[in-house]
Amino acid sequence: MSNSAEIAAIVDKHLAKVVEVELNRIVGKVESEMSDPGNDPKAEWQTWLPIKSTVTDGDIVEIETQLGHKLPPDYVAFLAHKHFYELYINEASFCRHPIRTWKKHLADMSFDGYPREYLIDRGWIPFADWSDWGHLCFDTTASTVDYPIGLWDHEQPDILEPKHQNFFEMLLWLDKESDLNG
Repeated sequence: MSNSAEIAAIVDKHLAKVVEVELNRIVGKVESEMSDPGNDPKAEWQTWLPIKSTVTDGDIVEIETQLGHKLPPDYVAFLAHKHFYELYINEASFCRHPIRTWKKHLADMSFDGYPREYLIDRGWIPFADWSDWGHLCFDTTASTVDYPIGLWDHEQPDILEPKHQNFFEMLLWLDKESDLNG
């Protein structure tokens, strides 16, 4: 069972904060559908706006095939909610999710960020950076597709420290611990 309504509420709350404090700016081109209408196309910094996700079931099958693992239903609900360039919740910075290039960003995080033998070859699929020193990863070695979440530290690449029972539990905890809750 997906917790899509609760996931949407958490994501929307944190994306609204990103926009409110104007952290929704990147250097370089922003996808046209996500571009702030007030952007100067010649400016180095561009403002982006979150938009409704266009992720399809076929897209999910494609990325699952590339990763070699099914994605948890709650993570699929997360991907199917909104497109964004930056999403911070507590110390987690989620993988970029812009329209049209989100699969490349997720694949790059899994295959090109660190040597494959440290992550994907062990069944650890990164989906968010943790602070400036590690990744939050799905531990696909578990016996369920509702994978537990572990914290991978680039200075201790042989260890995936167990953190949460699943994506939804992690998202609830991140939200509870965030600055947006006082």
